[in-house]
Amino acid sequence: MHSTSVLILVGILGLILGAFLAFLTVRGRTSGERSQELEQRLQEANDKLRDFQLQVNEHFDQTAQLVHNLTESYRDVHEYLANSALRLSNQDIGRQMLEAGSGKLQNDDSQLKDMEPPRDWAPKEPGTKGTLAEDYGLDKEAHAGS
Repeated sequence: MHSTSVLILVGILGLILGAFLAFLTVRGRTSGERSQELEQRLQEANDKLRDFQLQVNEHFDQTAQLVHNLTESYRDVHEYLANSALRLSNQDIGRQMLEAGSGKLQNDDSQLKDMEPPRDWAPKEPGTKGTLAEDYGLDKEAHAGS
């Protein structure tokens, strides 16, 4: 029994000593070490942010370049088609295509003067109910007699 109680006492003392050493280790870290660690983490976060911003800038630069190339290709195709139209068909059509591609096509407003905008209602005669009236097409006498 003597050895069991000694063994339990040594275990308890070891546990207390381990807890005390752990406390000293955690307490032993100075605030300077903690601030250095925080500064290092902050610097890493800033570096990641800067890298991300560079990637975003590169993405938009590349996108702008590709859109510019697409526009140039469209312009080349349009000029090719217009030149082909000049050679292969009526010259007036070819000229109109060239002018349309350069934005120089003139609108002929004389044709637009006689046109009316589309109507979303049926025309009505003065003094009659229009098709949008709530009681349009309903005869009160016809329904009352039924």
